[in-house]
Amino acid sequence: MSKVFDLWNTVGGAFGPSGREDAVREAIAAIAGEYIDDITTDALGNLICRKKGAGKKLLFAAHMDSIGVVATYIDEKGFIRFAQVGGLFKGDLINIQVQFAGGTRGVISYEEKTPFKDITLDNLFIDIGAADRADAERQVQIGDFAVFDAPRFEQNGVLCGPYLDNRIGCVTLLLAMERLAQQEIENDLYFAFTAQEEVGLRGAGAAAFAVEPDIAVAVDVTDTGDLPERKTPMAVDMGRGPAVKVMDRSVICTPEVCAALERAAAACGIDVQREILQFGGTDTAALQKTRAGVQAGAVSIPTRYIHSPSEMCAVSDVEAAARLLEKFVLQQK
Repeated sequence: MSKVFDLWNTVGGAFGPSGREDAVREAIAAIAGEYIDDITTDALGNLICRKKGAGKKLLFAAHMDSIGVVATYIDEKGFIRFAQVGGLFKGDLINIQVQFAGGTRGVISYEEKTPFKDITLDNLFIDIGAADRADAERQVQIGDFAVFDAPRFEQNGVLCGPYLDNRIGCVTLLLAMERLAQQEIENDLYFAFTAQEEVGLRGAGAAAFAVEPDIAVAVDVTDTGDLPERKTPMAVDMGRGPAVKVMDRSVICTPEVCAALERAAAACGIDVQREILQFGGTDTAALQKTRAGVQAGAVSIPTRYIHSPSEMCAVSDVEAAARLLEKFVLQQK
């Protein structure tokens, strides 16, 4: 297995839905500690790693939270109703397994009396095999969070499993930090592993407000247009290199930052794609709007089946993205 998989297996295996990122933060801090000069955690739970320098402040951000569900009601038979934490699609949820923070596992299913085409998230429930409400309440409490419980694997240079979004962005930053660790860097580097992106880009704004960067770059996943009969055409394919974001629903990236990222890719012989994501957004928007405004861009990992338990991306795209970020840092004067 690749080093990328090993890092993702560690970071991606940590429990960390939005607002409950503690285990992910601890896993990342344990790896990042040998590469940087200083690590802090702010009030929102962002992990800020700094490699000190006297030059420009460069901030790189990847969100460490995941989507999930939260228990809202337990009926008399012990079935658990839930609300979404971040964006969920019913088609990705039927008969999948989830795990609560305490270790209890369950299966999401649906009310069969409702025609499938009419089902919404309100018709879904979690079955933990409880005998009744009292039995269920001994295992799960109202307000408990759960995440997808599915295997992670690498095959043919491709990663598959839950929460590439955005633990693979975190892995990309860790790889870039390792590459930069032994080099003399003029600039003041900050690597922010942000909280609560999936519920409104909350952590990134706080992190950027504190750092006051000259330039900020987010690293996240992006959708692909390479699946059969894709409804919305998109010029990004898995395995053809990382993507430089032009815009999405939340942000128009700073042209100078986009150009600098493309120059960095060209300087180290990396193929990159241009990304326009018509649905969704990333931490880039919050970074850009901090204080009086920040020059902001994004590097994206092409990923299939986003927000499902079986997301998929290419190891080569992750490795190339880390090299791109390294070169980008070295070219900033």
